[in-house]
Amino acid sequence: MRIAFVVLILIHGLIHLLGFVKAFELSEVKQLTQTISKPFGVLWLLAFILFVVTAILFACKNNSWWMFGVAALVISQLLIIYFWRDAKFGTIPNVIILIASVIGYGTWSFYDRYQMDLKVGSNQKTYFQDSKLTETDIQQLPEPVKRYIRYTGSIGKPKVNCFKVEFVGKIRKNEQSEWMPFTSEQYNFMETPTRLFFLKAKMKGLPVEGYHCFKNGVAFMDIRLFSLFKVQYMDGEEMNLSETVTFFNDMCCMAPPTLIDKRIKWLEVEGNNVKASFTNNNITVSAWLYFNDQGQLINFISHDRYSADAGKKLPWATPLRDYQEINGYRLSGNADAVYSYPDRDLCYGTFNIVKIEYNKIN
Repeated sequence: MRIAFVVLILIHGLIHLLGFVKAFELSEVKQLTQTISKPFGVLWLLAFILFVVTAILFACKNNSWWMFGVAALVISQLLIIYFWRDAKFGTIPNVIILIASVIGYGTWSFYDRYQMDLKVGSNQKTYFQDSKLTETDIQQLPEPVKRYIRYTGSIGKPKVNCFKVEFVGKIRKNEQSEWMPFTSEQYNFMETPTRLFFLKAKMKGLPVEGYHCFKNGVAFMDIRLFSLFKVQYMDGEEMNLSETVTFFNDMCCMAPPTLIDKRIKWLEVEGNNVKASFTNNNITVSAWLYFNDQGQLINFISHDRYSADAGKKLPWATPLRDYQEINGYRLSGNADAVYSYPDRDLCYGTFNIVKIEYNKIN
């Protein structure tokens, strides 16, 4: 589809070049019967250039491509109206490009909101002392948590004040829904707990984008078709509580060095299992962390997260597997997101880590 659209723009642009050729008498153009002055010829050339730039930016997945596309089709359509007898059929590709440009604008504006929040988050102050994590830093933690931090290779490396994660995976609403493949980008900031999660997915072959925003205990989720039409939107106290759980889960699963955070209280220890709470902005959530004898975190289960489908809190788990070397740390490469109903477990998401970067904004 992307290649076909690029080809359409380029062919449409090349046709505009004929107006320039005729105006400057560079070659005979039998297809154009109307007289074209040189000023109009320059406009035909400008439209050609703008369409070529539009095609290049679109092919390179630059979200600003639509700006050049709109400029090109405005000039193009004015020329077509003026030279209607020869150029009227050019309106058809212009309509297609216009529709695509409207969608492109939606993508740009929706993603720009995420980028604006990211810019604010990147200006946060350092939360943990700017130094390397030591055995002294983890001295007060439960033994299973200490083993986990050591196993991941976090000792001797810089403390983590922010992190970026890229995922690929699939999600669904329930068992009756089709799985939607997705890619996502996520940033977490520790000083003022912030989680910015931007997702791109396909629903029945159509593009869907979603933005989960969590800033200091206040959260919303906005899912849109073509980045324009809202498919689902959630906010409020239930969302704030649920996303606090998610933020704590991110710390445990993807940024083990952050478990020295004083906002975490270690409540119970049962063998390799540890119960902990996390408090931020007067919201407290808790979870059980399950470790194996190797020191790997293998599951995280909380009873404080709401299921939108069920309309109430349900046990929420993220079983972890496939530990591997990721950016110098031994971390789980794959996880599921599972709600436990009274009669069944629903796995509604699978997440495979593509990249993790600590203390780096780009």
